[in-house]
Amino acid sequence: MSLLWTILLGGIAGWLAGQVMKGGGYGIIVDIILGLIGGWLGGHVLGWFHIHSGGSIGYIVTAFIGAVILVWIVRLIKGRS
Repeated sequence: MSLLWTILLGGIAGWLAGQVMKGGGYGIIVDIILGLIGGWLGGHVLGWFHIHSGGSIGYIVTAFIGAVILVWIVRLIKGRS
């Protein structure tokens, strides 16, 4: 997958996670970072359950799941609900 496509899909996943977890996005840069790290985290978490996705939609779903988990962990550490 090309770098530009990865950044675009990561941004979409991060923005979706921001909408679900906060009610609004975190800004384009943080949304992209959330999506990219979320893609990595989501891939590992889903891999533990032997769930493997493919294609653009699969990447967005995987990155979204990982980004939501990431936001949840950060909120636990910071003590925000």
